[in-house]
Amino acid sequence: MSHPDALPHTVIEDKALDRAALVKLTAGADAVLLRRCEMEDADISGLELRRWVFENCIFKQARLVGARLAETHWTGCRGAFADFTGAELSEAKFQSSDFNNSNYRGATLTGASFTGCKLTGANLAETKTLNASFQECRLGSARMPGFSFRKSVLRQMDFELADLERCDFREAVFQDCILRDANLADCRFEGADLRGADLGGIRLLNAKLFKGATISRAQAGQLLAELGLKVQ
Repeated sequence: MSHPDALPHTVIEDKALDRAALVKLTAGADAVLLRRCEMEDADISGLELRRWVFENCIFKQARLVGARLAETHWTGCRGAFADFTGAELSEAKFQSSDFNNSNYRGATLTGASFTGCKLTGANLAETKTLNASFQECRLGSARMPGFSFRKSVLRQMDFELADLERCDFREAVFQDCILRDANLADCRFEGADLRGADLGGIRLLNAKLFKGATISRAQAGQLLAELGLKVQ
């Protein structure tokens, strides 16, 4: 995929845009670059915005249900409670953006990437996520059951209180990550390196989940402390 700066874009800056304005922009031949634009509460549902670029834009409570957003780029954007239900986000790139409590239920995230993003409370259930990637993201209390992180190197990922039921972490490497009090029911960790993960709140009865994984002596001691045992 070409870098967005190499593609022809119509540039719009510092505007408040509603659905009518966005529909008008979709009639152009080029993709659009929106910079510092505001679309709070805007209805963007079903629009074709393929390869659009969003820089420092506001999408708070915007409705993007079923929007076609493949190969879009989002940098420095804010979109608390934005609704991406059923949206097409293949190969989309999100960087340094805050989409806390956003909803991606049923969206296509194939090849999408999230780097340095705040996704606290986000709903990522029932999404299509082949080759999707997350790095340096806050996913506390997020819902993402069934995700595959197999063979991933996970850096600075905060999954505290997240619903990770049935996630696949086989052969994953955790670096400065947080799994504290996450729902890990039926997760798979065979071959994973968990030494760089905060496992606080994980009870000894859940230790079987980590069969075949590598943990540190301190983490083992943390699990055994529930039985009143000390590891030296």
